[in-house]
Amino acid sequence: MILIASAILVLIGVTHSYLGERYILMRLFRRDNIPHLLGSDHFTKGTLRFCWHILSLVAFGFAAILYNKSSNDVFTLCVIGTVFMVSALLSIYFTKGKHLSWIAFLAVSGICFVEAYAV
Repeated sequence: MILIASAILVLIGVTHSYLGERYILMRLFRRDNIPHLLGSDHFTKGTLRFCWHILSLVAFGFAAILYNKSSNDVFTLCVIGTVFMVSALLSIYFTKGKHLSWIAFLAVSGICFVEAYAV
């Protein structure tokens, strides 16, 4: 089941970067009212792009931790389960459930908690 959670996280990372770049960042960057920081909007756009894609990198990192079965002790699984439980709750709260990430986050969280206490 841990491999399923890991695969979900890889899928989330790829989907987040691709769809975010295509449907959010590109449309946002076409606007002419992006705040100018440090003299131009270049820094602002770079920061937004960095922040967006770093979340995908974080998903890949969690996937790698889960994939490496040697590090799946109860503490590690509980920390990851808690991170994704809170992520699911925040997604539900801030988007009123419309952003479907909460489903994947809840699945990863549940798998981690089940595996933690099955050890």
